[in-house]
Amino acid sequence: MDQPTLTYDTLGFGEFDDFPETSEPVWILGKEFNALTEKEDILSHVTSRLWFTYRKNFPPIGGTGPTSDTGWGCMLRCGQMILGEALVRRHLGRDWRWVRSQSQREDYIGILNAFLDKKDGYYSLHQIAQMGVGEGKSIGQWYGPNTVAQVLKKLAVFDSWSRLAVHVAMDNTVVIEEIKRLCMPWLDYGGAACVDLQGGMSERNGCLEGACALAEEETALWNPLLLLIPLRLGLSDINEAYIETLKQCFQLPQSLGVIGGKPNSAHYFIGYVGEELIYLDPHTTQPAVEPCEDSQVPDDTYHCQHPPCRMHICEIDPSIAVGFFCRTEDDFDDWCMRFRKLSHTRAGLPMFELIDCQPSHFACSVDVLNLNPDFSDSDRLERFFDSEDEEFEILSL
Repeated sequence: MDQPTLTYDTLGFGEFDDFPETSEPVWILGKEFNALTEKEDILSHVTSRLWFTYRKNFPPIGGTGPTSDTGWGCMLRCGQMILGEALVRRHLGRDWRWVRSQSQREDYIGILNAFLDKKDGYYSLHQIAQMGVGEGKSIGQWYGPNTVAQVLKKLAVFDSWSRLAVHVAMDNTVVIEEIKRLCMPWLDYGGAACVDLQGGMSERNGCLEGACALAEEETALWNPLLLLIPLRLGLSDINEAYIETLKQCFQLPQSLGVIGGKPNSAHYFIGYVGEELIYLDPHTTQPAVEPCEDSQVPDDTYHCQHPPCRMHICEIDPSIAVGFFCRTEDDFDDWCMRFRKLSHTRAGLPMFELIDCQPSHFACSVDVLNLNPDFSDSDRLERFFDSEDEEFEILSL
């Protein structure tokens, strides 16, 4: 019988440290816990998160490609985890908990099926890897946070069940008008109905909407928002000026966590305690899973049933993507209010900017700007240290 294979990162963690006995608050995906009195609640909350790891013995990607993603798929799995958390919030609710061997809800089975390692899963490794080819990534090549965010945005177009509006905010800037147009494409920004009387193709996530025809009764609603913000918070190491701001992101109720990690070793960060980040580690190779005859999915290996991993926040690679989920327009407005409130505190520098409308200079291509020969020595240094496969703007003091 196939057994999970522990790879170097997981083995390095040894027997998995128990959760620390500390009076400091524990924040996990917008919820606060007391480690002294709520340890069982903490572990239940962590275990209920979908845990996607390396798999082996799945059908070859593209028919003739790899049958395992061990060694190259960790960022793809982290992308699956942050998206999986959004789908759980979307279909099961924020307070849903997984209980081992409990009868599975139909919506839960639907979510798991979307991630199974087969070619027809909406968000399967096969789909992510093949969609990544359009982003310049060959199958089996390691992804950065920005690349996986762009791929998830494209794949969500075809998921008519979840009807997610995925927005990837570039240039360290979240534009409120852009998001409201994306989540309510049938309204103009002033709130008036905007109906296509010609029956033409609409757009979803910035792409022509193909398989995702909206049900007529849903056109008055808000498409639930998955907001991904790729950032680079330093050169080779995280700038300490952003540490408190990064921690505060985990306190927001809309938080989906952070994907990032160390160079060529990705993790899904879900919270923090003190100066340590709490994360789920995809570096465990498990056999691929097939649904049972009754359509139930053997799901024990999709939930991490040991204490979560931890690492000092200063060890995180500066290239990350922060995620948020806003189920309704009120949720998004609340997120904007909370972020602006945090931006006015003196706890740290804002990691990104929140603005109402797109400024005129955004129309200028980044590629054109990079052709300017008169950049400073500082600019040269930033380009030198920037990730090879990511196009981030360096945030500096």
